[in-house]
Amino acid sequence: MLDLIIKNVKLVSPNSATQSMQDIGVKDGKITQLGVDIDPSTAKEVYDGKGKIAFPGLVDAHMHTGIYSHLSEDAITESKAAAMGGVTTSINYMRTGHYYLNETGKYADFFPKVLDISKDRFHVDYAYHLAPIRYEHRDEIEMLIEKFGVTSFKIFMFYGSHGLHGKSSKGSQNEFLMTPEGEQYDIAHFEFIMRSVQKAIDKNPDLQDEISLSLHCETAEIMRAYTEIVEKDGSLSGLRAYSASRPPHSEGLAIFIASYLANETACKNINLLHLTSKKAVDAALMMQECFPHINFKREVTVGHLLLDVDTPAAGHAKVNPPIRDRANVEYLWSKLLEKKLDWVVSDHACCSAEFKLDNKHPDNIFLAKSGFGGTEYLLSGLYTEGTKRGMSLQHIAELVCWNPAKRFGLRSKGDLAIGYDADVVLFDPNDSFVVRAAESESAQGYTPFEGMELAGQVKTTFLRGHKVYENGSVVGEAKGQYLKRPY
Repeated sequence: MLDLIIKNVKLVSPNSATQSMQDIGVKDGKITQLGVDIDPSTAKEVYDGKGKIAFPGLVDAHMHTGIYSHLSEDAITESKAAAMGGVTTSINYMRTGHYYLNETGKYADFFPKVLDISKDRFHVDYAYHLAPIRYEHRDEIEMLIEKFGVTSFKIFMFYGSHGLHGKSSKGSQNEFLMTPEGEQYDIAHFEFIMRSVQKAIDKNPDLQDEISLSLHCETAEIMRAYTEIVEKDGSLSGLRAYSASRPPHSEGLAIFIASYLANETACKNINLLHLTSKKAVDAALMMQECFPHINFKREVTVGHLLLDVDTPAAGHAKVNPPIRDRANVEYLWSKLLEKKLDWVVSDHACCSAEFKLDNKHPDNIFLAKSGFGGTEYLLSGLYTEGTKRGMSLQHIAELVCWNPAKRFGLRSKGDLAIGYDADVVLFDPNDSFVVRAAESESAQGYTPFEGMELAGQVKTTFLRGHKVYENGSVVGEAKGQYLKRPY
C-alpha cells in the first residue's frame, strides 16, 4: 500500500519544459509513482489537489535562523514561515562570534550545540553552512564534512573593518568575532580558507561538485570611506543613503578579489552570494570568462528583486548588501531571465520590530539593524514578477528547487521524480493576496513587502509526504530533519 496519493495536480519539474496533470504516489516519505489516475484503493490516504500546480519543495539556500532571536525560538517560528511559503529545506548560515549563539571556540565543540538546539524544532528539513572565523576553523573543514555532513562554507568579506550593521571602531573586530588577539579576519585568512576547502575537495572526489565556498562580496575599505562621505554630506537619507554608503563598485571589487584568490588557490566551487547591482553581476560574469575552470554560481535574493530604494518600508528594508535603485533591480531581472544567475533565495534573517529601528532615531538608517525575513514570500514573489517578464514554471523550479539542491549536496531534493523526497508544494496561481505581516508565521512583526499584491499563493506544503501547512495554518508537530550531506 502507498501511504499517500496526491491526485489531480499540474506537475512542474525543473527537468521538463512541459507540465501535465498527474497523480503522485508516496511511500515511506519518497515519491514511488507518478502517473494519471493512480488507483486510490492502493493508498492509505488520498489528497485531491484540485488542479493546482505542484512544485517540488523549495530549497531556501540562504537563511539566518537564530541570528537575532535564540536559535531555540527562531527555529520554530521561522521554519513555520518557510513552510507557509512552500520551502521544505532551509539551509542556514551559522558562525561563531557575537549574534547566533554568542559563543566561540572550535566547531567540534560549537556545532554539536547547534544541532542539539535544532533537533525537533524545525517544521521543515534543515542544514547548515558554516563560516571559518578563527584560524583553527580552517583545519576543521575536512572533519566537518566527514563527521557532520557540512559541505558548504562561507566568507563574510565585509567584516574586514565593519560589524554586522555598519562601521566598527578600531580594534573591535576581534571582540565582535570573538577571535584570539593577533588573528585577523582579512584577505590572507580568506586565501587560506580557500586552500583548506580545495584540499577537502581533493580528498573527497565523490563530492567534488558539492563541496563549495560562498562569499558575501563587499569591500570593507570602500564601505568605510563612503559611509563617512555620505554621513558628512547629509543630502541622502534612508535606503538611498545606505546604498550610497555601500556602493555597487564595492561589490564588484570584492568579486574580483575573491575570484582571483579562487584562481590562485585552485578553489573550484565558488558561490557569489546575493548580487544586488549591475556592477556586481557584470563583475561576476567577467570573472567567469577570466577563470572558466572555476565553477562559479551566482545568487540573488527575492528582496533585491522585489524592492528598491523608494520602497515605503524604508529602514525596515535595510539589508547587507543594500537594496538598490530600480535600474539595478531591472538589470537583475534581465540576467535572471538570461539564466546568468543560478538561484533565488530569501536571505531570511528575522529581526523583530522592537529591535529593527533605533528607538531614539528611527529615521537614521545607519542605526537600524541589518536584515529581514521573507522566506514565506519566496515562491509567490518570484512567480508574480517572473511570469510578468515571461519566466516559465520550469525556470522557477530550477531557481528555487533544483539548482540549489544540486549545488549543496541534496541529492534527493529539488524535483518531483521517482526516488526523490515527497516534498510537494500545491500552488494556486489564480489566488492573489496582499502581503500582511500579521498573517505570517514569522515572529518578526513587520515585513518590507507589506501591502504588495502577489499573484499566486501556496495552499499546501508536504514534507516527505507529511502535510505540514495548509490554507494559512501550520499542521502538526515539527517534523524537520537535519540533512547530513550528501543527502
